[in-house]
Amino acid sequence: GYEQATTIIGLENLLLELEGPKGAMTRNSNWYFVSVFGEPSNTGRWSWRFEGHHLSVNYTIDKGEVVAGAPLLFASNPAEVKDGPKKGLRPLPEIEDHARSLITSLKEDQDKLAKQPRAFPEIKEGQPKADVGPPVGITADKLTADQKATLLKLLRAYTDRMPEEFAAAEMKKVTGTPDAKLYFAYSGTAKPGEPYTYRVQAPEFVVEFLNVQADSAKNPANHIHSAWRRLPIDFGLAE
Repeated sequence: GYEQATTIIGLENLLLELEGPKGAMTRNSNWYFVSVFGEPSNTGRWSWRFEGHHLSVNYTIDKGEVVAGAPLLFASNPAEVKDGPKKGLRPLPEIEDHARSLITSLKEDQDKLAKQPRAFPEIKEGQPKADVGPPVGITADKLTADQKATLLKLLRAYTDRMPEEFAAAEMKKVTGTPDAKLYFAYSGTAKPGEPYTYRVQAPEFVVEFLNVQADSAKNPANHIHSAWRRLPIDFGLAE
């Protein structure tokens, strides 16, 4: 998680080169902020946030233990550096590679369930609820053993961004979800350079992913947004 986050921050320098100082957006690798909510303590409840362009990391601590770690958003522009000294750099490769592997493995009848007619919308900001609606797509009980293993690898790529003990607790939510209640859905294609989105949803969490925008060098579908969110509500809040 630390390596991915610092790589994302470092891309601000590349975006500044590509867009120039008069670009529409501020590109500054120092323009990231820490916020603390409540009084840090080993006995009380408090939270902290690290946030800036393409990063939003939120943790709630109760009695010295992390009890919530959402929303957790990592994004990357470009998803893959196409030119220059950093050519080939991919800050978030696993969340694309495992998803594409799963999509291309789907048989026709499976694909009819998983593929959606429209792209999923952009990840919502500024509200404590993901508000993604009811789950859609194919359930894990309709996947083969190999396909389900790929789906678990995809979800582990998200939890691996988290502290080890908390990541293990979140993966227990994944493996403890009945297969009939774990959904995977996507739109678009799995071909590089073509837009696609996907979503993995269970009663306690949702993963949202979009690769629909061109990067700052105008390469199509090379700008990704990805988030792990807690259901029904983020930030360790009670509904």
